[in-house]
Amino acid sequence: MIILILLLFQEAVYAQSEIGPEGHKLLWLAGILVCAGLAIWFIWKPGKRNYHFKKPIFKRKKVKIELLKNRLYYPDYLELTIFNTGNTDVDIDTPLLVFSGLWYNRKFKLKGTNNTSFYPLYLTKGQSHSLNIDLNRFYGFDKTLKSLPRVRVVISEVNGKRLGSKKVLLRKTLFNF
Repeated sequence: MIILILLLFQEAVYAQSEIGPEGHKLLWLAGILVCAGLAIWFIWKPGKRNYHFKKPIFKRKKVKIELLKNRLYYPDYLELTIFNTGNTDVDIDTPLLVFSGLWYNRKFKLKGTNNTSFYPLYLTKGQSHSLNIDLNRFYGFDKTLKSLPRVRVVISEVNGKRLGSKKVLLRKTLFNF
């Protein structure tokens, strides 16, 4: 019924006031594109390319973080490995270990192991650093941490810029977020 009503009251609409692009605007756009192409061509000079730059054009600070556990559920140890995959050196601040549940978080700063302090740590490009984390030390400090299902490690620079994080599940949960 609705279709019949729509077909009865149908009117043809003609697009008579359509305005196309003006010619001089297209010429300006083509001129800008040609100038940008010539500028890029003169900067890189195709005949004299040097593929072995001494300094990188863009300095990129990037780290790869691995967080491994010794058992699938209820692990005793975590192994944190940080790889500097960027093209510049990076100065890493103390990692932040975050035990988290649905409503509750506990944060700890990892300073080192065996009463030795590693951080702040300077990693050159291509270098890696590994740290073994004993979770029983944290569980002995606070018994409620055993009920929290997730652990996350947050890595940041000394100046405060966050470089990345990695999360592992310590036990089975209904929601894995």
